[in-house]
Amino acid sequence: MESAVPLGGSTSLPQADSAVSSGCSNDEKAKPAIAVIIPAYNEEKSIAHVLGDIPRQWVRTIVVVDNGSSDRTAEYARLHGARVVPEPQRGYGAACLTGIASLEKDIEVIVFLDADYSDFPEELEKLAAPVLQGQADMVIGTRMHDRATRACLTPQQRYGNKLAALLMRCFWGFRYSDLGPFRAVRRKSLELLEMEDRNFGWTVEMQIKAVQKGLRIVEVPVQYRVRIGRSKISGTVRGTILAGSKILYTVFRYALASRSSRQR
Repeated sequence: MESAVPLGGSTSLPQADSAVSSGCSNDEKAKPAIAVIIPAYNEEKSIAHVLGDIPRQWVRTIVVVDNGSSDRTAEYARLHGARVVPEPQRGYGAACLTGIASLEKDIEVIVFLDADYSDFPEELEKLAAPVLQGQADMVIGTRMHDRATRACLTPQQRYGNKLAALLMRCFWGFRYSDLGPFRAVRRKSLELLEMEDRNFGWTVEMQIKAVQKGLRIVEVPVQYRVRIGRSKISGTVRGTILAGSKILYTVFRYALASRSSRQR
């Protein structure tokens, strides 16, 4: 039974040697080739906090994907130094795909971060360093490492994560502890996954395909807090049902595809 490897000890990011495209300052060229993608839908109350806590010394590009917001999310994101890319089609996966497509060619590591301030952006280095240092292809921030952190998740989030992790262990023999959205992925590895999901199945699709493709997967414990504002997914009955259904559909879809492939 394989498990996502827990990474112990301290890590630090090396400075990147490669030059970036013309037009960047020398300071920008000296930063590791890390991009942060933040899907955002009506997060004007939290987006400034998220952007303010990102350790800019480690990040070359910050992209906020405005997923059809009707408030001032995009305006506040620009004011706080992010590049805003519009994606009017609603869906977490759709926003992530649009953010990826907007990145510079020299970006090596992509960090995905939620816009609701439930994650701690200052922990970005913990997730990105193992990828840049060649220790991992994908690092997932797990929120399951202590009771206080788990308590910040809604009951439906805790149950859904546990069920999805159990199913992935049963079907693929790999032990995940979380579907945490705060994660870092080597860009070339992400391209191998050929991601497709445009809404609630994005995170679980990535984790299933990472196992199928033999990526080196690491989990690191991260902090978590109650988000600012109400969740559009776990904060509503409809959102919870839709997200849960899509996650289960995604797991069983790939499980059936794997079984059919083995039988040929």
